[in-house]
Amino acid sequence: MSATPVAGRPVRLGVLGCADIAVRRVLPALATVPGVTLAAVASRSGARAAQVTDRFGGDPLEGYDALLARPDVDAVYVPLPAALHAPWVEKALAAGKHVLAEKPLTTCVADTARLVGAARAAGLVLRENVMFVHHPQHHHARRLLREGAIGEVRTVVAAFAIPPRPAHDIRYRPELGGGALFDVGSYPLHAARFLLGDGLEVVGATLRTDGDRGVDVSGTALLAGPGGVTAQVYFGMEHHYTSRYEVVGSAGRLTVDRAFTPPADHRPVLVVERSDGTERLELEPFDQCAGTLDAFVRAVAAGAGTAGEAIVRQAELIADVHRSGTRGVRPAPRPARDAVEGEDR
Repeated sequence: MSATPVAGRPVRLGVLGCADIAVRRVLPALATVPGVTLAAVASRSGARAAQVTDRFGGDPLEGYDALLARPDVDAVYVPLPAALHAPWVEKALAAGKHVLAEKPLTTCVADTARLVGAARAAGLVLRENVMFVHHPQHHHARRLLREGAIGEVRTVVAAFAIPPRPAHDIRYRPELGGGALFDVGSYPLHAARFLLGDGLEVVGATLRTDGDRGVDVSGTALLAGPGGVTAQVYFGMEHHYTSRYEVVGSAGRLTVDRAFTPPADHRPVLVVERSDGTERLELEPFDQCAGTLDAFVRAVAAGAGTAGEAIVRQAELIADVHRSGTRGVRPAPRPARDAVEGEDR
């Protein structure tokens, strides 16, 4: 079991797997975050781990268990396919490691709740890597709403859609937790919760399934909350790239484009439209990947524990959309035997 991080010493991070998101986004951002050092990278292939550590530092390890056995690793980042999160997050927590896992934390509400409970009982930090909520543009947008910039909020319309992926992409593999809902669908659903709170319920949903691949490739959902507020979300993997939300109120509309995956050098613009004119609020660029890593590292250093309620509520909302959209016709993803590394997430 790893030692508890000590004040004044960097958090020592290990990475389970060499997935594309880790190599392309997370590890480059990690180098800019204070208070953390890369201790080790594990892969099923020792050669692959060495390729990554040659670029970013740390020790290369063959096999994920080898990393979890290291006493000089305080926390682990898990970028494995979604269906592999539950067993490896569970093993990491049992080894006394804090965990940052790619979204979704698991593909099953019961597994999510169980892991949250395990982290809480052990006093460990468990976080789901939802990067966009760490970008200041969304906190600025929420502050405008609370200040009444568009009057009383009536509805949120949020969308995240991407063009088709390569045929071998793990998003098309049901046994690895693929599908649009678990991947791109989680963003607009999370945005609705972020902007409107956790009182949202699923009124109805649709999911379009690719019969050959056995995964959902697009979907929509209608949510309703207290006081008649609503949210409409849509998502998919067969679309023109779309990443935005708008909030319509009694006296105006707030729009945020490039909402979920902006480049680190992107200058966000929040557009507020009212009857007396349109205001464009330009903000400074921000690297949301570095922001989420910094928040995790600070939580580990402070012994902040897990933010479990929010993780479980997100899992429940996704499950409700799936249930409404499929009416039970799609079987649950089968457990995966092996990880798939190096593919885009």
